[in-house]
Amino acid sequence: MGSKNIYERFIWFDSKTKNKKYPNATSLASQFEISAKTAQRDIEFMRDRLNCPLIYDKSKKGYCYKDNTFSLPFIYLSDEELSSLLIARKILQDISSGHIGSDLSSVLEKITSILKRHMIEPDIVDVAFSFQLIEYSPVPEGIFKAVLEGCLKRKQLSFAYFSPANEETNIRAVDPYHLFNYMGAWHLIGYCHLRKDLRDFNLVRMSDIKILDRTFILRNNFDFKKYFHSAFGLYKGKSLKQVTLRFSPVKSKWIKGQIWHKDQEEKILKDGSLELSFPVAQYSEIMREILKQGSDVEVIKPQSLRKLIKSEAKEIVKIY
Repeated sequence: MGSKNIYERFIWFDSKTKNKKYPNATSLASQFEISAKTAQRDIEFMRDRLNCPLIYDKSKKGYCYKDNTFSLPFIYLSDEELSSLLIARKILQDISSGHIGSDLSSVLEKITSILKRHMIEPDIVDVAFSFQLIEYSPVPEGIFKAVLEGCLKRKQLSFAYFSPANEETNIRAVDPYHLFNYMGAWHLIGYCHLRKDLRDFNLVRMSDIKILDRTFILRNNFDFKKYFHSAFGLYKGKSLKQVTLRFSPVKSKWIKGQIWHKDQEEKILKDGSLELSFPVAQYSEIMREILKQGSDVEVIKPQSLRKLIKSEAKEIVKIY
């Protein structure tokens, strides 16, 4: 029987106890058409796991509360749900790092309170599970909150944005569509009124942000899932190129089974090499991934990407 049905029995028993009706295993079993053994286990769970101050009154042949001010927790969690909540709590702690701010502390306190009611000590998870980021970019709390509010309330944003490519800062009016964390950096996908197109904005490059009193609707039925799945990595575009990489037999053992893109094609060659093919919108990000693999990967196609990797390799050799 599901956890909701079990908790319904807890609520009924709690209500009867508070109203001094002195319920017992027999009355609980009769009410919900369960066995007396199951009913007794429910009562023991309430007493031992939910910390209900139940005492048995022999004269009344039923249970009452030793502390009448007790309030039954309104949330019951299965073992699987508890595990998920513990992981969620740990992730919230590890990604906070000051860039989400004080509101996150309040959320963590509420989650911790729920866990303690279930006789779980949250600190135990710190030893067993962690969520680590490298090269992450903390965002000022004011920036993060404003962007998040803009996304949730569909309010247009105005901010100064620094572009490292041309070393310019200009004012942008943006309809914020979707806030996400990519490889440790917070990004905003939104419609830029200056560029008249969809753009990606790194939150650490924003300043002087304002929430405008202008609502908006998503243009062209924007679907963030389709957007992210359109091409490899962060960079998107209408012009896609199919990239094929060949990994050495040794490296293939580590690469096999990895998902680089949802529409990727994987092929094992006779010598044990692995070929991975997927769509790419821009070369800059995939180049970094290729160079990280060193001599264990070769670009098979397109030729334009092969030439870029070859040119970069020559520049690296000059350094050494």
